[in-house]
Amino acid sequence: MKVFVTVCKWHGYCRIINMDLAQRLCLECNKPLKGRLDKKFCDDYCRNNHNNKQNSDQNNLIRNINNTLRKNRRLLEETIKPGDEMAKLPRLKLAEAGFDFRYHTHQYTNKKGQVYSFCYDYGYLPLEGDWLLVVRRKDQ
Repeated sequence: MKVFVTVCKWHGYCRIINMDLAQRLCLECNKPLKGRLDKKFCDDYCRNNHNNKQNSDQNNLIRNINNTLRKNRRLLEETIKPGDEMAKLPRLKLAEAGFDFRYHTHQYTNKKGQVYSFCYDYGYLPLEGDWLLVVRRKDQ
């Protein structure tokens, strides 16, 4: 029976671990681990593979949404000329450029009750006749 003893130099207590009972396996390839007691992977390859698998299931959805949000922000940014704070344009023009009106980061309701939809720091307010008022959020 292999026994491992650790002693805490600050608190002075001992911890005894029966290594035969606590067979440690790599979380990725299930090979037995050697070395540190808190080791989870046999090498960097297994660690990277494991973490990539953990994060990949939702990464595609999140990546696609983030790409859409960035594209929406870029299209809003391009509508405002340098030096201006806002611009007015037809909704169809943004839609033809590839703007996806289903995605925005947040909404803001002003004192008049008008609801602006924002993609990060650029937003738009629907106006009458299928027009949009595009605004840039001022730094706070």
